[in-house]
Amino acid sequence: MTDLYVGLMSGTSVDCIDAVLVEFSESGPEAGNRVQCQTRAAIGHPISAEMREAILALCAPGPSELDRAGQLDRQLGEEFAAATLEVLREADVKPQAVRAIGSHGQTVRHRPPGSVSTPFSLQLGDPNTIAAVTGITTVADFRRRDMALGGQGAPLMPAFHNAVFRADRDRAVVNIGGMANITELAADGGVRGYDTGPGNALLDYWVKLHKGKAYDADGAWAASGNPHPELLNRLLNDPFFAAPAPKSTGREAFNPSWLERASAGLEVTPADVQATLAEVTAATIANGVHEFARGGELLVCGGGARNHDLMERMRRRLPTWTVTPTDHYGIDADWVEGAGFAWLAHQTMQGLSGNCPAVTGAAKESILGGIYPA
Repeated sequence: MTDLYVGLMSGTSVDCIDAVLVEFSESGPEAGNRVQCQTRAAIGHPISAEMREAILALCAPGPSELDRAGQLDRQLGEEFAAATLEVLREADVKPQAVRAIGSHGQTVRHRPPGSVSTPFSLQLGDPNTIAAVTGITTVADFRRRDMALGGQGAPLMPAFHNAVFRADRDRAVVNIGGMANITELAADGGVRGYDTGPGNALLDYWVKLHKGKAYDADGAWAASGNPHPELLNRLLNDPFFAAPAPKSTGREAFNPSWLERASAGLEVTPADVQATLAEVTAATIANGVHEFARGGELLVCGGGARNHDLMERMRRRLPTWTVTPTDHYGIDADWVEGAGFAWLAHQTMQGLSGNCPAVTGAAKESILGGIYPA
C-alpha cells in the first residue's frame, strides 16, 4: 500500500517555501517492515520581499506584535496552500489523492529550555487556512508537544534521518539552512542530534548588506577573503558552542547584533568577515562531527550543500570523513527537510511517534502535531 503526502517547510533563511510530494510505502518483513519514501515532485515557492521583511521583523520584539502575527499567520497559510497546489500541478496529482499535508510553518520565535522561564516555540502559517484552501487534511504544530514533555522542540529531523539514512556504519547528517543541525547515526543503532549554531543566516545577511545579493552564490565571496583570527576566536567563544546537547537555537541568538558585538573594535574587511562567518559554520559542524566519531560518512543537506566554499571548508576540517550531499543517498539535498515533514505527517496519521527524546530531551516519545481535517 502506498500513500501520498506533501511536506511544507520554510526555514530560518526565509528564502522560499519548500513543497515536496512524497510517496510512502511499507516494505515487507525481509526489509524490516520499514517505511520507504520516494520524492515524486518538489518546488521552491518564492516568498515576496515584503513578506520576508514582515517575517524577519517578527523574529525580534517590536510594536503591535499580536496584530502583525495574526495577519501574517493567515497570509502565510495562503502561501503554504499555494505552494501545495503548485507542487501537485507539477506532479499532475489531484488534491484528493493526497492523504495529508505536513506543514512545519515559519518559525518567528524559538525560546528553548534554559533561555526563558517558560519555554515556547511559535510557527506561523495557519493550518486551518491550508486545509480549507487545498481541501487536504493538514498536520501542523509539530514542535510544541515535544516541548510540553520537557524537550527542546528541535531539531525534529533526526528521527527522519534515522528512518531513511541509517546504515551499518557511522554516519552523520548535517542540515545547513539558516541554522545548522547535526544528526549522529552510530553503527550500533544510537541516535543523537542537536543544533550546531549558525548556518547560512549570517552569511546571507552580510552579502545582502554589502553586495545587495540574496546569498553568496557558491560561496565565491567568502572564498575571496580570509578568516580573521581574532574575530573567529571571539565568535567561537560563544557559550552555546560548548554547551552540551540537547540544545537548539535560532535567530534569537545568532543575528546581526551578535556579529556586531563580536567585531567591536576590530578592523576587518567585508570579504574577510564573510570568510570568518563561513569558517564559524564549518568549524562548529566539524567539531560536532569529531565528537561523534573519528571517521565515516557525512551527508549534507539544505542550502549549504550547494555552497562549494562551505563544503570545502568542512572537508579540510574533516579529512577522515567523506563529505557528500544527500543526493547520492536517495534524496535531493534541497528537499530533505520538506520530505521530513511529509514523513512526520505520515507518522502522526499512523498514530506513531515523531520525536526522538535522545535528541530533544523530551521525557518520552510522542505523536507530534495537531490534525486539521479537510
